[in-house]
Amino acid sequence: MPLDTAAQCFALLVSGPAPLSVDGRGFAGLPDRLIPLDELRSRLMRGRCPPRTRDAVWRLLIERARAQGAAWTLACAGMALPALAGICRWASAKFPGESFDLQGEVLTGFLGALATIDVERPRPHVRLRWAAYRRALAALYEALDAPAPVAHGFRSAPPKPPWGHPDFVLARAVRVGVLTRTEADLIGRTRLETDSVAGWARTHAKPPSTVYQARRRAELRLRAYLTQGQQPAEQAVSACISITRTPARLPNRPRVWAAVSKRAA
Repeated sequence: MPLDTAAQCFALLVSGPAPLSVDGRGFAGLPDRLIPLDELRSRLMRGRCPPRTRDAVWRLLIERARAQGAAWTLACAGMALPALAGICRWASAKFPGESFDLQGEVLTGFLGALATIDVERPRPHVRLRWAAYRRALAALYEALDAPAPVAHGFRSAPPKPPWGHPDFVLARAVRVGVLTRTEADLIGRTRLETDSVAGWARTHAKPPSTVYQARRRAELRLRAYLTQGQQPAEQAVSACISITRTPARLPNRPRVWAAVSKRAA
């Protein structure tokens, strides 16, 4: 499997007497010594790691991958393996199929972005993850749009619509400009999955009251879009958002939430 191969290559890079390392000097919160990449990955994933340190380390990794090639490219894939594996688990749960192809698409999306994203912008690791996620979503669209195989002698049938997959409804809303990707992620995680608004807000460093308001505005646009002719999956999403009501006790409702409304790169 592609991710297994990436994990094995990463393990080889960080084993032996001279593991691939990054000098921690100059990075806030990291020890002043050479840090093997497997240890570095664990440190960057800790909640107390400063965001600026995480950004700076990933900027260094990306620049080395572009300048020095294969070893550091594999190193970047290994550093991102927890996120890439999470994307593959999500996609496989939505549409069980050929896991090998799906993992290949996720890696392709990640490596393509590794060569092209702007390293001067903040949170490069998040934008790499989004690139892999978009590639997985495109692969699922392609799989669901393909006609179902039939035995010889049977008549052809139209492709099966993606009913039962509300995430695709959110993806279509992003594609036509009804939602931003961040708004779709907010609705999907707090309405269709198990994340709380408070947890989502904490992860994105936003006040819960601000997130409630941003979700409410996004859901109003989405519901208007869905009521123009609903399919079963669209009905499922509409049912989830129809019960939305911002808690009356939230103080100081902000009028604008630029971070959610801004499109992620």
